[in-house]
Amino acid sequence: MLTVGDKFPEFKLTAVKAGPEGLEGPGKSFTEISNSSDAGKWKIVFFWPKDFTFICPTEIAAFGKIAGDFADRDAVVYGASLDSEFVHLNWRVHNKDIHDLAIPMLSDNKRELSGALGVIDKNAGVTLRATFIVDPEGTIQWACCNGLDQGRNPQEVLRVLDELQSGELCPCAWTKGQETLNPTKLFQNA
Repeated sequence: MLTVGDKFPEFKLTAVKAGPEGLEGPGKSFTEISNSSDAGKWKIVFFWPKDFTFICPTEIAAFGKIAGDFADRDAVVYGASLDSEFVHLNWRVHNKDIHDLAIPMLSDNKRELSGALGVIDKNAGVTLRATFIVDPEGTIQWACCNGLDQGRNPQEVLRVLDELQSGELCPCAWTKGQETLNPTKLFQNA
Protein backbone atom coordinates (compact mmCIF):
# COMPACT_ATOMS: atom_id res chain seq x y z
CA MET A 1 0.00 0.00 0.00
CA LEU A 2 1.28 3.47 -0.84
CA THR A 3 1.83 5.61 2.21
CA VAL A 4 2.94 8.98 3.58
CA GLY A 5 5.40 10.73 1.28
CA ASP A 6 4.40 8.77 -1.83
CA LYS A 7 2.90 10.55 -4.81
CA PHE A 8 -0.78 9.77 -5.22
CA PRO A 9 -1.19 7.91 -8.54
CA GLU A 10 -2.55 9.60 -11.62
CA PHE A 11 -6.12 8.55 -12.35
CA LYS A 12 -9.13 9.38 -14.48
CA LEU A 13 -12.36 7.74 -13.36
CA THR A 14 -16.06 8.06 -14.10
CA ALA A 15 -18.08 9.17 -11.10
CA VAL A 16 -21.66 9.76 -10.08
CA LYS A 17 -21.92 13.50 -9.44
CA ALA A 18 -22.50 14.82 -5.95
CA GLY A 19 -25.88 16.15 -4.86
CA PRO A 20 -29.07 16.33 -6.95
CA GLU A 21 -27.08 16.33 -10.23
CA GLY A 22 -26.06 12.77 -9.39
CA LEU A 23 -29.69 11.63 -9.61
CA GLU A 24 -30.53 12.93 -13.09
CA GLY A 25 -30.03 9.53 -14.71
CA PRO A 26 -27.50 7.84 -17.00
CA GLY A 27 -25.82 10.28 -19.34
CA LYS A 28 -26.54 13.22 -17.03
CA SER A 29 -25.45 11.89 -13.65
CA PHE A 30 -21.87 11.06 -14.58
CA THR A 31 -18.67 13.06 -14.76
CA GLU A 32 -14.97 12.33 -15.04
CA ILE A 33 -12.73 13.03 -12.10
CA SER A 34 -8.97 12.85 -12.30
CA ASN A 35 -5.98 13.59 -10.13
CA SER A 36 -5.92 17.07 -11.71
CA SER A 37 -9.57 17.80 -10.81
CA ASP A 38 -9.91 20.34 -8.01
CA ALA A 39 -6.29 21.43 -8.50
CA GLY A 40 -4.79 23.25 -5.54
CA LYS A 41 -7.08 21.59 -3.00
CA TRP A 42 -6.46 18.94 -0.40
CA LYS A 43 -8.08 15.64 -1.39
CA ILE A 44 -9.60 12.99 0.84
CA VAL A 45 -9.95 9.76 -1.12
CA PHE A 46 -11.64 6.83 0.59
CA PHE A 47 -12.54 3.36 -0.64
CA TRP A 48 -15.29 0.97 0.39
CA PRO A 49 -15.55 -2.74 -0.53
CA LYS A 50 -18.93 -3.02 -2.29
CA ASP A 51 -22.13 -1.17 -3.03
CA PHE A 52 -25.40 -2.53 -1.62
CA THR A 53 -23.77 -3.70 1.61
CA PHE A 54 -24.22 -2.81 5.27
CA ILE A 55 -21.22 -0.95 6.73
CA CYS A 56 -20.39 0.96 3.54
CA PRO A 57 -23.43 3.28 3.43
CA THR A 58 -22.90 4.27 7.06
CA GLU A 59 -19.40 5.51 6.23
CA ILE A 60 -20.34 7.09 2.91
CA ALA A 61 -23.27 8.95 4.48
CA ALA A 62 -21.05 10.12 7.36
CA PHE A 63 -18.46 11.52 4.92
CA GLY A 64 -21.26 13.17 2.97
CA LYS A 65 -22.70 14.82 6.09
CA ILE A 66 -19.42 16.59 6.83
CA ALA A 67 -18.44 17.36 3.21
CA GLY A 68 -19.04 21.04 4.00
CA ASP A 69 -16.55 20.88 6.87
CA PHE A 70 -13.95 19.51 4.48
CA ALA A 71 -14.83 22.21 1.93
CA ASP A 72 -14.34 24.85 4.64
CA ARG A 73 -10.76 23.54 4.89
CA ASP A 74 -10.20 23.79 1.12
CA ALA A 75 -10.52 20.02 0.73
CA VAL A 76 -12.63 17.78 -1.50
CA VAL A 77 -13.82 14.27 -0.68
CA TYR A 78 -13.95 11.47 -3.24
CA GLY A 79 -15.41 8.07 -2.41
CA ALA A 80 -14.60 5.05 -4.56
CA SER A 81 -15.17 1.35 -5.01
CA LEU A 82 -14.76 -1.23 -7.76
CA ASP A 83 -18.46 -0.99 -8.67
CA SER A 84 -19.48 0.69 -11.93
CA GLU A 85 -20.99 4.16 -12.10
CA PHE A 86 -24.31 2.52 -13.01
CA VAL A 87 -24.28 0.44 -9.83
CA HIS A 88 -23.37 3.56 -7.81
CA LEU A 89 -26.27 5.47 -9.36
CA ASN A 90 -28.73 2.65 -8.70
CA TRP A 91 -27.57 2.41 -5.10
CA ARG A 92 -27.99 6.16 -4.57
CA VAL A 93 -31.48 6.05 -6.04
CA HIS A 94 -32.56 3.19 -3.76
CA ASN A 95 -30.75 3.92 -0.49
CA LYS A 96 -32.20 6.77 1.58
CA ASP A 97 -28.95 7.19 3.55
CA ILE A 98 -26.92 8.15 0.46
CA HIS A 99 -29.71 9.42 -1.80
CA ASP A 100 -28.70 13.08 -1.33
CA LEU A 101 -24.97 12.37 -1.08
CA ALA A 102 -22.84 15.53 -1.18
CA ILE A 103 -19.72 13.81 -2.54
CA PRO A 104 -19.00 12.07 -5.86
CA MET A 105 -18.84 8.27 -6.05
CA LEU A 106 -15.93 7.18 -8.25
CA SER A 107 -15.97 3.94 -10.22
CA ASP A 108 -12.65 2.10 -10.23
CA ASN A 109 -14.08 -0.97 -11.94
CA LYS A 110 -10.85 -1.55 -13.89
CA ARG A 111 -8.93 -1.53 -10.57
CA GLU A 112 -6.50 1.07 -11.89
CA LEU A 113 -6.39 3.41 -8.89
CA SER A 114 -6.99 0.82 -6.17
CA GLY A 115 -4.39 -1.45 -7.75
CA ALA A 116 -1.81 1.35 -7.97
CA LEU A 117 -2.49 2.22 -4.32
CA GLY A 118 -2.30 -1.43 -3.24
CA VAL A 119 -5.65 -1.46 -1.43
CA ILE A 120 -7.30 -4.56 -2.89
CA ASP A 121 -7.97 -7.32 -0.37
CA LYS A 122 -6.03 -10.40 -1.50
CA ASN A 123 -8.75 -12.87 -0.48
CA ALA A 124 -12.02 -11.04 -1.19
CA GLY A 125 -10.86 -9.19 -4.32
CA VAL A 126 -12.53 -5.94 -3.24
CA THR A 127 -11.05 -2.72 -1.91
CA LEU A 128 -10.18 -2.43 1.73
CA ARG A 129 -11.53 0.51 3.71
CA ALA A 130 -8.54 2.68 2.83
CA THR A 131 -8.45 6.44 3.33
CA PHE A 132 -5.86 8.89 2.02
CA ILE A 133 -5.30 12.57 2.68
CA VAL A 134 -3.44 14.08 -0.26
CA ASP A 135 -1.92 17.56 -0.16
CA PRO A 136 -2.39 20.12 -2.96
CA GLU A 137 0.90 18.99 -4.55
CA GLY A 138 -0.37 15.40 -4.88
CA THR A 139 1.65 13.85 -2.06
CA ILE A 140 0.03 11.46 0.39
CA GLN A 141 0.20 13.01 3.86
CA TRP A 142 -1.89 10.41 5.72
CA ALA A 143 -2.98 6.87 4.95
CA CYS A 144 -5.19 4.58 6.98
CA CYS A 145 -6.63 1.19 6.18
CA ASN A 146 -9.37 -0.75 7.96
CA GLY A 147 -10.36 -4.35 7.33
CA LEU A 148 -13.55 -5.26 5.54
CA ASP A 149 -15.62 -5.56 8.73
CA GLN A 150 -14.50 -2.37 10.54
CA GLY A 151 -16.03 0.98 9.72
CA ARG A 152 -13.98 4.16 9.97
CA ASN A 153 -14.65 7.53 11.55
CA PRO A 154 -14.83 10.46 9.09
CA GLN A 155 -14.60 12.90 12.01
CA GLU A 156 -11.14 11.49 12.74
CA VAL A 157 -10.13 12.08 9.11
CA LEU A 158 -11.27 15.70 9.49
CA ARG A 159 -9.29 16.02 12.74
CA VAL A 160 -6.14 14.68 11.05
CA LEU A 161 -6.63 17.11 8.16
CA ASP A 162 -6.73 19.93 10.71
CA GLU A 163 -3.44 18.66 12.18
CA LEU A 164 -1.80 18.50 8.77
CA GLN A 165 -3.00 21.94 7.79
CA SER A 166 -1.81 23.46 11.06
CA GLY A 167 1.81 22.96 10.02
CA GLU A 168 2.65 22.60 13.70
CA LEU A 169 3.65 19.85 16.09
CA CYS A 170 0.37 18.46 17.40
CA PRO A 171 0.07 16.39 20.58
CA CYS A 172 -2.01 13.25 20.86
CA ALA A 173 -5.72 13.79 20.15
CA TRP A 174 -5.14 17.45 19.27
CA THR A 175 -8.16 19.29 17.90
CA LYS A 176 -8.38 22.56 16.02
CA GLY A 177 -8.17 25.52 18.37
CA GLN A 178 -6.01 23.76 20.97
CA GLU A 179 -2.42 24.74 21.60
CA THR A 180 0.23 23.03 19.52
CA LEU A 181 3.66 22.03 20.81
CA ASN A 182 6.52 24.52 20.83
CA PRO A 183 9.86 22.68 21.25
CA THR A 184 11.68 25.84 22.33
CA LYS A 185 9.14 26.43 25.07
CA LEU A 186 9.33 22.78 26.17
CA PHE A 187 13.12 22.95 26.63
CA GLN A 188 12.87 26.25 28.55
CA ASN A 189 10.60 24.56 31.10
CA ALA A 190 12.96 21.59 31.57
